[in-house]
Amino acid sequence: MTKNSDKPLVVGLAGFGTVGGGLVRLLDENADLIRRRCGRDIVLKKVLVRNATKARSAQLPAGTELTTDYRALTDDPEIDVLVELIGGIDNARTIIDRALDQGKHIVTANKALLAEEGLALFQKADRKKRILRYEASVAGAIPIVETLKESLTGNRIESLMGILNGTSNYILSEMTSNGMDFDVALKQAQQLGYAEADPTLDIDGHDAAHKLILLIRLAYGVHYPYTALSVRGIRGLSGMDIRLAREFGYRIKLIGQVREVPGAEGTEGEGNIRLEAGVFPALVYHKFLLARVGGVYNAVRVDANASGPLFFHGRGAGDLPTAGAVLGDLLAVARDERPNNTGFVGKELPKASIVPPEEWRSCYYVRVMVQDTPGVLRDLSGCMAAEGISMAQVIQKSDEGNGVPLVFMTHETTARAMSDALQRTMDAGLLKEPAVYFRVLGGA
Repeated sequence: MTKNSDKPLVVGLAGFGTVGGGLVRLLDENADLIRRRCGRDIVLKKVLVRNATKARSAQLPAGTELTTDYRALTDDPEIDVLVELIGGIDNARTIIDRALDQGKHIVTANKALLAEEGLALFQKADRKKRILRYEASVAGAIPIVETLKESLTGNRIESLMGILNGTSNYILSEMTSNGMDFDVALKQAQQLGYAEADPTLDIDGHDAAHKLILLIRLAYGVHYPYTALSVRGIRGLSGMDIRLAREFGYRIKLIGQVREVPGAEGTEGEGNIRLEAGVFPALVYHKFLLARVGGVYNAVRVDANASGPLFFHGRGAGDLPTAGAVLGDLLAVARDERPNNTGFVGKELPKASIVPPEEWRSCYYVRVMVQDTPGVLRDLSGCMAAEGISMAQVIQKSDEGNGVPLVFMTHETTARAMSDALQRTMDAGLLKEPAVYFRVLGGA
């Protein structure tokens, strides 16, 4: 492409589902704005689909071709940029690989591919001097990728946490506001189109984990392997814990978090910065903005050494919110912006120094089901004290039929100490069923 050229940017689109249809609509509705913003048209030439005869709600522009052969996009010399919206890993990787080989720029919303195999793709794009943009891969309409890659580059990111999956947030919101059980809320989410028929990626935390890996890469310029990330979802979460958390002044949210942790004094890593990162359900203090994010919305809080805390909130999915992020990336390509795919120079990103999950420090919410017998609280406290854990608050509820719920909040401790203490309570025969426990973020 020639700088400031008025030649149209020619696009090949792989995938014509919800987001692809939204992109086609925005290319039409915002055509005048596109010209004013980048001085040229964006023209959709070809669209890759599985079935070219299938009826679709979105109307393609005149002259746009449908094809079932991805090479019709990757090998067309007139196409400048390939937009990948098919999802998944293997097929998407094949298409993007070939498109880069053929000199195409890439715009994608594929968080799974970029999280699990993105390092090699970024390296290849760098060798080919091609742009690889992916704003739509994280949090839909929220411009968090570009913010970390450009706007906050003068800052050192100290921590980042967010609600990165709208499906899980909708389920938790319905359980909190309307008293629904988990299975009922999930079924409603599926009926409304907020959850897939197989909701595994969402409710088991993997979708949020993919997004968190991308944010870690952007914020810290390191390679944090997806397989090294601690991931815990919300599957089967009890309405009892939703209610009890509220009594303490908290809301349960599925959180993706990364934060810097200095090496401990007197250790080999003293003074070195390590990263503590994971996806997990947590109790968030009700006055925190994250606790108030409801429905299918996403939110991200960034704490940086120069800007201080920043909060981003918006729709995390949907045709137009996500398509708007895709279109923003296309405009950046149309302006001939030079490749800056990870926000850091150099082909190799160093591997992250990782805090093992068992070393994480946090306050905890713990619920145990016990027999209503004298001395049970004393014995539980003894198991906690044996691992150096002290209780900050305790609530005992009425008998639920399968035991008495005993709920307590701890002072800060390690995940290893908490796990060992709860194993002690099991070994001592104090519990009617395994304990439920969550990390606590913030407090009164």
